[in-house]
Amino acid sequence: MQELLTFVLILSISSTCLCRGLVEDTSGGFNVLDYGAVGDGQTDDSQAFLKAWTALCQTKGTPQLIVPSGKKFLLMPVMFQGPCQSNSVQVQILGTMLAPNSMDGWTNCSINCWLGFSGVSNLIVSGSGTIDGRGSTWWNQVYNDQALKFNYCNNLQLSGLTHLNSPRNHISLTACNGASLSSLHISAPASSPNTDGIDISSSTNINIHDSNIATGDDCIAINGNSAHINITGINCGPGHGISVGSLGANGAYATVEEVYVNNCSFNGTLNGARIKTWQGGSGYARNIFFEQITLVDVKNPIIIDQFYCNGKYDCKDETSSVQVSNVTYIGIEGTCVGLDAITFNCDEIMCTNITMKHINITSSDPEKSVVASCENAEGNSECTIPEVPCLTVNECDNRK
Repeated sequence: MQELLTFVLILSISSTCLCRGLVEDTSGGFNVLDYGAVGDGQTDDSQAFLKAWTALCQTKGTPQLIVPSGKKFLLMPVMFQGPCQSNSVQVQILGTMLAPNSMDGWTNCSINCWLGFSGVSNLIVSGSGTIDGRGSTWWNQVYNDQALKFNYCNNLQLSGLTHLNSPRNHISLTACNGASLSSLHISAPASSPNTDGIDISSSTNINIHDSNIATGDDCIAINGNSAHINITGINCGPGHGISVGSLGANGAYATVEEVYVNNCSFNGTLNGARIKTWQGGSGYARNIFFEQITLVDVKNPIIIDQFYCNGKYDCKDETSSVQVSNVTYIGIEGTCVGLDAITFNCDEIMCTNITMKHINITSSDPEKSVVASCENAEGNSECTIPEVPCLTVNECDNRK
């Protein structure tokens, strides 16, 4: 009997040690408090975060950087650089991360942002915490920095966080292949300039879904050299809508293709489904789909503008432009606060193969009507209100 008890005790100790070993190898937690962070909202915790990141990045398994709840961490601009030893790195943000509250604190940011992740593959950033850019001091400046930027971060996952008051773009993806952004809450005043919610450039295979975005500029902007972008379940407003572009500024060659925007709503936005290109550029925007969109008091619900000039009216007239083609609008309904429900303002090379089906846009004022206008555009429409004069009208099939 004594030998049996001894055997059970040894087995129990061995099992406990084995389990501890597995936990340490696969899910090591690197709490920033353990590396000197204070979290009082006044002390600069930047170096503590970088020390924790360095330790995490040198660890195999599935290491996790932990930003604990109930704390406010003041950070100067910091870069979390990869690659890391682990195939997958996790960052769990439960507390609040605060940007400097004056422009003097924004120094040494090599990629023009406050928080940057670069070269980190299979990065998972999640949690119920807040990233507060405290950008109001920047909004009257000529050039502002971004709050959170992912650069060359393939197979990224970002979810759950609240993003507030960025000086410029709240979230930027650059040169990322494969990303999933979901359950985000992004907010800045409607009057805050250039505060895009999510800005995408030179990136592919991006999925953005089930998020609320209310800013002073584009809720989502899809910039040059990007493809296979899926956007679903976005509540946008206030803001400037979901935009492809702008493309072709300063004569640039830019391409965007395979963009799918589905089951989204625009509430009180300046624009809804927008494509914007500069004269003088080259390249293309093609295979773009806006489907099942709800509009509430939108000023420009559907717009293609090939004379975009960043709000200016004295831009130089150019002969070349970005080719816009294969654009489809299906199942778009709601109200417009202005006169122009649908605007296709294209240059002489034409916007081609535009398809519109089951569009019903009316005025927010029951006593007023809305119109559609177009220049140098061609395609087909079916069951479209208001009727677009330059498109070929097909027989209306009321089955959606």
